[in-house]
Amino acid sequence: MAGAVILEKSGKVVIRNVGLMLSGDIEAPILDADTVVVDDGLIVAIGREKDCDTDGAQRVIDCRGTALCPGLIDSHVHPVFGDWTPRQNQLGWIESCMHGGVTTMISAGEVHLPGRPKDIVGVKALAITAQRAFDGMRAAGVGGGVKVLAGAPVIEKGMTEQDFADMAQAGVTLLGEIGLGSVKAGDEAATMVAWARKHGIQSTIHTGGPSIPGSGLIDEHVVLEADADVIGHVNGGHTSLSYRSVCTLCEKSSRALEIVHNGNERIAILTARHAIELKCPHRIILGTDAPAGSGVQPLGMLRMIALLASMAEIPAEIVFGFATGNIARMRNLRQGLIEVGRPADFVFLDKAQHSAGKDLLDSVRLGDIPGVGMVMIDGLVRCQRSRNTPPATEVPVFVS
Repeated sequence: MAGAVILEKSGKVVIRNVGLMLSGDIEAPILDADTVVVDDGLIVAIGREKDCDTDGAQRVIDCRGTALCPGLIDSHVHPVFGDWTPRQNQLGWIESCMHGGVTTMISAGEVHLPGRPKDIVGVKALAITAQRAFDGMRAAGVGGGVKVLAGAPVIEKGMTEQDFADMAQAGVTLLGEIGLGSVKAGDEAATMVAWARKHGIQSTIHTGGPSIPGSGLIDEHVVLEADADVIGHVNGGHTSLSYRSVCTLCEKSSRALEIVHNGNERIAILTARHAIELKCPHRIILGTDAPAGSGVQPLGMLRMIALLASMAEIPAEIVFGFATGNIARMRNLRQGLIEVGRPADFVFLDKAQHSAGKDLLDSVRLGDIPGVGMVMIDGLVRCQRSRNTPPATEVPVFVS
């Protein structure tokens, strides 16, 4: 059964009658197009239907005027193994988030594993195992086919450059949140961040007060000295630094500013506004920081989009880019943008039934969560009308 899924290809897919096409690119967030053609999971054409080669399609999807957006990318999750989280003893959380439009998740460390090893051999072994396991899980179609990029070691004292080289050679590309392990000092973290970067491993640092026993306060001074690639949950996870401290990070660092659902909402809004004022909206990326003590939020990414569009008063089409194209570029991913040659990872959206908004973007500006009518990963439809979002006013249909 799993082997059949591994070999499954989308073939040629035509998506037509798109009412609004969100590119994921905050520089040009809306595309002048109503049709996308996919071949074996990759986008091969974008434009007007009359100008696209739509012959010979194995599947045709009529969007019926709904919106097409790149699949949402959750920049900050804490998976363990499989579609289960011991944090809440919950099964199926990844697949449930897919019903909220999420097609890619990025691990910030598999910290919730019961008995997580903290010796260096164990840290490396866990990272390599998680990276392999989640790659295999995706290939088998488990978790709704969501692309979970895992194997993010929580660094510990005593690690050497050779440890980072070993992990990189084995396929590890991420570090878990710096600060969740024994490495908490800025100078020590900076050395390991530099080793990681040298070997092609991207780093994230915890920001704010402690989130779990064993973690600690990571203030703006440590964050700046460590110079990790991503300032993880800049609005706290859950406890935020002061707004003055967050402004310091916005102004004195050039790294990604990650805003999460499981953080301080006031600081989330103020951070987004400050980044706009500083003319660096490309630095804003979104995540959930789930599973966590507050649970799993299958609609967490959509809630963040609605929060920032309505309360920070940032155009909704731009905020969708924070959750897609910005992350793609910060995280060096192929998915996350609607461009020829990129994976066909899409979420089909419309305003929720009876929303006061006149259309999708207007409803999000008013703070309403949109309805998901379909989710596609690598050109394969993974769900139709979402079981988790409010019902969309209109949903796509299969023509063939």
